[in-house]
Amino acid sequence: MIARMDLFSDHAAATLCPIPIEDGELSFIQCLPLGLPADEVMARLLAETDWRAEHITVWGKRHAQPRLTAWHGEKAYRYSGMTLAPLPFTPLQLQLKRAVEQASGRRFNSVLLNYYRDERDSMGFHSDDEAELGPQPAIASLSFGAPRNFVLKHKRRPLTVKLALGGGSLLLMAGTLQQHWRHGINKQSRPCGPRLNLTFRNIC
Repeated sequence: MIARMDLFSDHAAATLCPIPIEDGELSFIQCLPLGLPADEVMARLLAETDWRAEHITVWGKRHAQPRLTAWHGEKAYRYSGMTLAPLPFTPLQLQLKRAVEQASGRRFNSVLLNYYRDERDSMGFHSDDEAELGPQPAIASLSFGAPRNFVLKHKRRPLTVKLALGGGSLLLMAGTLQQHWRHGINKQSRPCGPRLNLTFRNIC
C-alpha cells in the first residue's frame, strides 16, 4: 500500500502536527518560523558550508555519495564504514538548531547537512539506527529549496509513505520509526532545482 501525503497545503502550521503512521512517530511543520526568509537561509548555508564529496561502503563496496555533505556539532558520527569528524556549529546553524529544538521539544548536539544539487542527486534507503543515536532516536529534518519526495518503506510490511519536503519544512522522526522503516530520496527523471536538508541528531 502506498500513501502519498502532499504536505504543501494552503495553510502553514507553526506547530508540529502528527502524521498517522504505523510502528513509529512522524510529525510535520510546513514552514518552520525562523525569523529569516527560507531562500536567504538556503543561500547562506550554500555559501558558508564546507561541502564534501564523501564515499561510503555498502556490502563491502565503496561508492561515492550522490550528493554533497557536511557534519557539524559536538561529536563524531560513524555510518556505512565512514567516520565524520565534526566541524563547529556556525552561528546560522545554531539559530536553526534553536528553532528546531523549540518546535520539537527535543535537544540536538549535531547536524548532518545534505546538498542535492539537481534531480540526479539522491539518498539510498536506510535507517538511522546507529548505536550512538540511542534505541529510539529523534531525527529532525529541516529542508530548503526545491521539494523532493521523501519516501519511507516499512521493513516487513508492504507499506510505503511519500512526503513532499522543501521550502523550510520540518519533519520529525521519533519513537520506533527507525526500527521498522527505511527512508530515502530517489533520483528524478524531470529537472529539479537544488535542495538543502539538515538532519539534527543527538549523538550519545
